[in-house]
Amino acid sequence: MRSGIVVARSVIINGHKTSVSLEKPFWEECRRIAVGRGMTLDELLSLIDAERAHANLASAIRLYVLADVRSNAAKTIRRERGPRH
Repeated sequence: MRSGIVVARSVIINGHKTSVSLEKPFWEECRRIAVGRGMTLDELLSLIDAERAHANLASAIRLYVLADVRSNAAKTIRRERGPRH
């Protein structure tokens, strides 16, 4: 499995071109999140950049993706359990 390979991509964040290096699964999830929110990848990364506290951008992106995956998993679990009686 080659999903752990880090891929550098040029992106535009808040009008500034920069390079971000992430593992392939994180890029895939970023695209999924962006599409689901009706945004471009650059728009999503600009949002993440604006909201981050102290982490470097790549770390902030990973944490954002992790939070989204966890949120979706929690929603799925609640949906599968059904309404509480």
